[in-house]
Amino acid sequence: MSSKFIGRAQGFYALASQEEVGLLMAMNFAFTEGKYNGSTITMLGRNAVFTKVREMPVIGGSGLFRFATDYVQAKTYKFNSTTRDSIVEYNVYVLHY
Repeated sequence: MSSKFIGRAQGFYALASQEEVGLLMAMNFAFTEGKYNGSTITMLGRNAVFTKVREMPVIGGSGLFRFATDYVQAKTYKFNSTTRDSIVEYNVYVLHY
């Protein structure tokens, strides 16, 4: 909570599994501060929500992240089944030019 705000995660998800809670996620990490202001990193992949750590691919980006590639690891810290709110940590590993 004390970290500096540097951007937003923007995107959508859809159910993508019949057997478990699996989502198809399309997400942009949009930067609004510092050196990367105006740049984005784009992720698209399957998120098996109740798996401890999930890995999804980085498929591109814009600005300083043009031609980005690599992966994202997601880890859920808190999930409220009543409100469906959650706190998720995304660690982004990215190669770019």
